[in-house]
This record gives sequence, structure tokens and C-alpha cells, in this order.
Amino acid sequence: MKIGIVGGTGEIGEGMALRLSPKYDVIVGSREETKAIATCDACRASLEERDLACNLLGVTNQRAIDEADVVILAIPFRHVAPTLKTLTGFEDKIVISPVNPIERTTYFYYAPPPEGSAAMMIKGMLPESAIVCAAFNNVAANKWRALDEVLDYSVAVCCDDDGAKRTVMDLVNSVSSLRAYDAGPLHAASIVESLTPLLLNIARFNGMKDVGVRFV
Repeated sequence: MKIGIVGGTGEIGEGMALRLSPKYDVIVGSREETKAIATCDACRASLEERDLACNLLGVTNQRAIDEADVVILAIPFRHVAPTLKTLTGFEDKIVISPVNPIERTTYFYYAPPPEGSAAMMIKGMLPESAIVCAAFNNVAANKWRALDEVLDYSVAVCCDDDGAKRTVMDLVNSVSSLRAYDAGPLHAASIVESLTPLLLNIARFNGMKDVGVRFV
């Protein structure tokens, strides 16, 4: 399976590339192809230090979509709409949204778009044949890149297509010790997305770091 990461040079995108490329063909996308190539070189060096083989390719965001079976949108919410307006080729692809619409004053709070969630907004912007799944929303960015640490979070997956949901859940379960849980249809993504500002507030106000979710 080929996984394309739109925004693959950011913290989350790079971390996902590190974690996924030993098992999958990962295509790292960026607005600037040179940045994507540099990120792949850095990821490859980190993995080789740990005797881990990988398959990484640095390209533009558009090429990452064109060549992928599954596309991950690893971009901040404020960049989602302007980025998607410049891209095509999402037809018949699974599109994973780990995007959380969050604002900050003296605390973090959930600030969804009129569609109710980032995932629902993304669905409305893509071709009808694209299948959007919300997943990885509550995994801390720093944890993705900490290769020597086990990722033992629970990951809620929301999707309207059972086959695509199973594919995404299998992908989740292949990463470190992550465990996927069926969290219902895409309309439920707002519940999952809104947990992230809660986790950030708990971490901030209690002197904690990289707080996550685990269902037991």
C-alpha cells in the first residue's frame, strides 16, 4: 500500500513518515519538493541509525496524492481549505484526516467550522468518490517523532465506509503499539477532534507532556 502524506514536512507529517515507512511505501509531499526530499533524507538517516529499512520518496503534494492509495492530510486546520483548493486527484482514494480545529486564548478550545468538524468540512471539499476517515487525531506530535518510545495510545476511527474504515484501522494497528477503535460514522468525528484541546489543557495545567488517550 502506498501512503501519501500531504504536508509531510511538518512535525506530524515527518513523524508519520518515520513510523510508517519501515512497513509501507511512503510518499512525502510538500509545496516545495526540495523540502520533501530533505525530510526524507533526514528520516532515512534516523531509521538507518536504528537498523530499520524504509521506503521514502519526497515529492510535491500533488504527486503524493497522484501516486498514493491512501492520503493523509497532515496539515494544520487553518491551511486545509487553501491547500485543498490547489490539489486534485482525490477520486476513489481513502483520505485520512488527523486535523483538529483548535484555537487558543488562555486555554485551548475546540473551534469547529460550520460543517461541525474538520473531517466533515474536508469531505465537503473533496470529490464524492473520495472516502474520508478521521484518525490519529489525539496522538501527540512529539510522540510520532520519538522513535525510541512506544506509541501505546488508543486511536478512534470515524468513517462512513466499512471497508475503508477497516483499512485505516489495520494501518493504525500496524504502528508501534497503537490500537484502533471503531468510533462510528464521520459525523462523530467532532467528538474525537474535540478531545485534543482537552488533552492539551490537561497537559498544560497539570505540568504534563504529550498526554494521550487509552481505552481499557
